[in-house]
Amino acid sequence: MAAQCMTKVELTVSCENLLDMDIGSKSDPLCVLLMNSSGSQWFEVARTERVQNCLSPKFAKKFVVDYYFELVQKLMFRIYDIDNKTVDLSDDDFLGELECTLGQIVSSQKLTRPLVLKNKKPAGKGTITISAEEIKDNRVVNFEVEARKLDNKDFFGKSDPYLEFYKQTETAWQLAHRTEVVKNNLNPTWRPFQIPLQSLCGGDMDKPIKVECYDYDNDGSHDLIGIFETNMTRLLQASRFSPCYELCFSCMLEQRDSSLTVWLVVPLTQQVVRRYTFLDYIMGGCQINFTVGVDFTGSNGDPRSPDSLHYISPQGINEYLAAIWAVGMVIQDYDSDKMFPAFGFGAQIPPTWQVKTQRRGIEGIVEAYRICLPQVKLYGPTNFSPIINHVARFAAQATQQKTASQYFVLLIITDGVITDLDQTRSAIVSASKLPMSIIIVGVGGADFSAMEFLDGDDGRLRAPSGEPATRDIVQFVPFRKFQNAPKEALAQCVLAEIPGQVMAYFNMVGLSPPNDPTPVSNTDMPLQS
Repeated sequence: MAAQCMTKVELTVSCENLLDMDIGSKSDPLCVLLMNSSGSQWFEVARTERVQNCLSPKFAKKFVVDYYFELVQKLMFRIYDIDNKTVDLSDDDFLGELECTLGQIVSSQKLTRPLVLKNKKPAGKGTITISAEEIKDNRVVNFEVEARKLDNKDFFGKSDPYLEFYKQTETAWQLAHRTEVVKNNLNPTWRPFQIPLQSLCGGDMDKPIKVECYDYDNDGSHDLIGIFETNMTRLLQASRFSPCYELCFSCMLEQRDSSLTVWLVVPLTQQVVRRYTFLDYIMGGCQINFTVGVDFTGSNGDPRSPDSLHYISPQGINEYLAAIWAVGMVIQDYDSDKMFPAFGFGAQIPPTWQVKTQRRGIEGIVEAYRICLPQVKLYGPTNFSPIINHVARFAAQATQQKTASQYFVLLIITDGVITDLDQTRSAIVSASKLPMSIIIVGVGGADFSAMEFLDGDDGRLRAPSGEPATRDIVQFVPFRKFQNAPKEALAQCVLAEIPGQVMAYFNMVGLSPPNDPTPVSNTDMPLQS
């Protein structure tokens, strides 16, 4: 099954306190992004620019990657000190690396971690920060910029000016673009350039944009010439009267008779209406709560027998564990506390005759499963409704909040026919009104026609009373379809519908993310593509 690219994500990278590998100057860092295709195989995706003589670089070049919710996308950020013009990095000093997943980055929106060396020891005090933003707008702004009578910051010769354009975020200014340096010139004209509207203002035409003008110095101690702020609304309003717009910021530059002229060509188009995307909710603080229900009924067979579905092979795996690993490894990146409730149904275990635990991380669930397996007596019946109703109670509590702060995903792994089909239908119909989705994985070779009936792909599920489900929240797959497929295939299949179900619910009830990552103004005047 080929995963469908859900959206594109733009990654902005900066570092602090990098190792200084140069004598007489500072390191000249560059960041390389690698992705893991399978196993230990990494391939290079892209590189940033090199920032000269800087131990705390802010890289202007962004990484744009395809985002798939249903995959664990492993990323590696490597920092090198570049002292030559060769493409090969083997002769450059290694400053540190970070391995993480794209899911960890987008669920944090901004991820800061220490850099480590190849031996996994700390790379001094070096840290890396990766900020993520969904690309929902492919439009760009075309700039032509010149300046006049800039201040001369050099004793010998003239200033070597360049510009930096910054986007305002909730906590700081984020570098969006850096121009080339114009050497020895107080009246520079920079080459025409484009800045993606998403990078410049996130599509918010009233969001402040800051422009800084510097005199470039080889040792990295660049001198500030001047600063000004504007926004796209000002630029767009002015452009109504002329194809090009001359904007003079002389009063805001350090030297009062200096001026910076921005020529901007921006055709207008119609206003847009906001609809939140899946990443708006995730990056805005929505947590996905994951719960696992495991079938311990007698039809699974004695766990000590190789014929049992609960039998753990010499390789330490069975179909139950494979399903938990496949789905859990994806979901865990979207839950901040990583505490996952896990239930067993159909078992007898003294003294309460119930199997219930809460463990940290997927490894914790797997450990709990291994520990309890020798202690339980497989029994029956196969009732789904109690565990669905249990999770639904927490989802109902979440609806008391005024923002889209929590969504619940229940994974049920079972080997056979449901005993309480009518009660399960009623439970699912009730849960369809709540922030909740249900994944059912069928293990073994039983008849799963009842499970497919619960998956409303062929028509809307109804309760025995005739009440229809508000939306389709159940996804069923038989594990046998994936026995010979790559290990990622099961997660791709069962999780592919989750983003759409999250968006459908929160848009249905009109809830916005707890922290809207990309607010849109009512006065927006979007640019044409």
